[in-house]
Amino acid sequence: MYNSLIEHINKFAQLNAEEAELITKSVSLKIIKKKDFLLKPGQVCKSNYFVIKGCLRLYFINRKETEHITQFAIENWWITDQDSFDHQLPSDNYLQAVENTTVIVLEKAVLDDLFIRVPQLERYFRLILQMVYTAWQRRIKYIYNQTDEERYRLFSQRFPEFMQRVPQYMIASYLGFTPQFLSKIRAKK
Repeated sequence: MYNSLIEHINKFAQLNAEEAELITKSVSLKIIKKKDFLLKPGQVCKSNYFVIKGCLRLYFINRKETEHITQFAIENWWITDQDSFDHQLPSDNYLQAVENTTVIVLEKAVLDDLFIRVPQLERYFRLILQMVYTAWQRRIKYIYNQTDEERYRLFSQRFPEFMQRVPQYMIASYLGFTPQFLSKIRAKK
């Protein structure tokens, strides 16, 4: 199971055998049942999660009691509440399993120590965060520049696996419109 993580790291930064072993000994494995939570509002996010199998979602509920999904994570993706994790402040978000999910857990204190002991890991996370930041910028641009239907079509083309695995109301929430509107779009096919 830990091989998936090491292989992923090696795509971006080369680890030697000792560094790989140190990382695998420093993380843990966790299984989360569908609909169970890794994080709820008010809790401090102490870990970053690498998905081995399954799907997670990060979301918040606004003042109008509307759920807004800000992020999904499937196999070989990382997910955390970055603000709570980095600053060790209480979260405003929920982190929940969409499916039965297996993750590798990397605690903040462990990560900080590994950054010193395995310099390539800092490079790896820098590159991952750059990719995530770019994806978020594109997503914001799509929200402002595209119609809801254009956003849906682009998402379904880029991430067809989500269309099969994630409930439609969650896709609608992530894309910023109602499930009813999504039904209308899908009916046009």
